Amino acid sequence: MGLEIERKFLVKGKFEHLAVKKRRIQQAYFLTDPKRIIRLRITENKGVITFKSKLQGGSFSRNEWEFEIPLKDAEEMIKICLPGIIDKTRYYIPAGKHVFEVDLFHGKNEGLVIAEIELSAETEEFEKPVWLGEEVTGKPEYYNSNLI
Repeated sequence: MGLEIERKFLVKGKFEHLAVKKRRIQQAYFLTDPKRIIRLRITENKGVITFKSKLQGGSFSRNEWEFEIPLKDAEEMIKICLPGIIDKTRYYIPAGKHVFEVDLFHGKNEGLVIAEIELSAETEEFEKPVWLGEEVTGKPEYYNSNLI
C-alpha cells in the first residue's frame, strides 16, 4: 500500500527561476468523495490513474496508489470523467533535502499557486523557503478535486 504524507502551502512571490524542471499537467476525476478520490492525470506522453483514501484518525496522511496507463487510453478516459479539467504547470524546486512541487494553475483557477511537499512522517522537519506562504494542509477548498 502506498502512503502519501503531504503538506500544502500557498505561494507568495517569485519562484519559477528556482525550478530545476517543469511540466504541464491535465487532470480530471472519476470520483470525488470526502473519503476517497479516483483521479486521471495526463502529462509527458503518459496517463496515470491514482486512487486516494483518507486514513482513520484525522491525520493528513492518505493511502495512495498510482498506475501508469497508455496515453491513448488516458485521452479516451478523460472524456468520461466528471465535468471540469484542471490545467496546471508543475515546477520542481529543491529546498534542503526535499523538493517542493509548485502548481501554477491555468483556466478557471488562473492565479492560484500551491506548493506541496511530500514527507516521510507527519512530524518531519523541512526547510521553508521565503516564497512559501500560508499553510493550507487539510483545507478542502485547496484540494485539486474541489478545484474542478
